[in-house]
Amino acid sequence: MAIIAGLLGGCRDAGEGDYVNVTGKIFVFNYRIAQATYLLTLGKLRPLPDGAILEATFENPAGGTPFVVRQKIWPMMEKITVESPPIKCVKANREYKVSMRLEDASGKILQIIERKMISDVDQSVMPDKPLVVGPFYDPNPDKGLGENSSAACPA
Repeated sequence: MAIIAGLLGGCRDAGEGDYVNVTGKIFVFNYRIAQATYLLTLGKLRPLPDGAILEATFENPAGGTPFVVRQKIWPMMEKITVESPPIKCVKANREYKVSMRLEDASGKILQIIERKMISDVDQSVMPDKPLVVGPFYDPNPDKGLGENSSAACPA
């Protein structure tokens, strides 16, 4: 039995199986700049081919077309971070779909990962406008900051 287990383990080491796995996933609510994003981290399980591309598709919490991010993955990267463009209308305790495709340089799919993400915070806690502006986080001169209006968000 030990010999069979060793042989099966050897097959895994010979390049079989997943390239990456999800090591972290959160919604980032940056109240200072009044912006929310999806953020995922991936850990490398085995070497990636040169020219690998990660395409991540994020459900749009406001409805409509999903957000798609494509980024090159460098072979020396041990951890991979992928972040969505700014999003609106995140609701607490609701599932949002994220799917990722890892492709080689020719476009051949190497791995597909699908996850559900749930926020424990509702985006309505965010201000409508940034509290600070510029590279030095100067207070926003626009005094009409107010509370976040979620009137444009789907129910």
